[in-house]
Amino acid sequence: MATVDLVIPVYNEEHILAESVATLLHYLEGHPEHEWRVVVANNASTDATLEVARRLETETAGKVVALDIGTKGRGIALRVAWLTSPADVVAYMDVDLSTDIAHIPELIDPLANNEVDVAYGTRLDRRSQTKRSFKREFISRSYVFLLRTLAGLKVSDAQCGFKAMRRDAARAVVPLVKDTQWFFDSELLLIAQKNGYRLREIPVRWDEDPDTRVHIIKTASEDLRGIWRLRSKGVPRVSRPPSEAPTSFLDAT
Repeated sequence: MATVDLVIPVYNEEHILAESVATLLHYLEGHPEHEWRVVVANNASTDATLEVARRLETETAGKVVALDIGTKGRGIALRVAWLTSPADVVAYMDVDLSTDIAHIPELIDPLANNEVDVAYGTRLDRRSQTKRSFKREFISRSYVFLLRTLAGLKVSDAQCGFKAMRRDAARAVVPLVKDTQWFFDSELLLIAQKNGYRLREIPVRWDEDPDTRVHIIKTASEDLRGIWRLRSKGVPRVSRPPSEAPTSFLDAT
């Protein structure tokens, strides 16, 4: 049995948070093979999101943890939540549950069994099932093409909000990720790949959320700047390669 923290980064999500967490907890109750915790990482929300998260923490007796980041940005939320987590496996998913939660075991089990170091969902594999606009599909595929061509990232989808890492891998790789916004995912995968960590793609069923907070043009511009930064300055190396890393973070203490 592995301990798993599922992080949900949120910004002004009071209208959907309680329902999404309830759906997630109900699903996890049917999977006692791991010890689960849902961490709601609040990114400086201006509505009642934090209050909802704290209420859920109280009502669920520790199954939900409210983490107040105080700053906007998915990247900073994941950095803080993952690096302070005591769990064997750290993961994240979007609050709208766009990725079918039935894929959670496929994401977590290979990490818990030490088969891979990083697992991530892909909406662009031929086996994936997606419902989204042509515009979003075209931009995603164009972005991956640029990542593969300019940065050498060997993945089919870098930005799907469904990723997980073993704790030892997270402690080594996440501190090297400079981006605190949406490029965090791509940079994380690039650093992990460059340093020889074992990556696995999970084809997923994914439905587009019409209420998404993602601003496509702004995000694309930030992503291009991130790619250029890594091309010009190089992908950083971890202080200890995965072949030398302990199988558990506890082994390093």
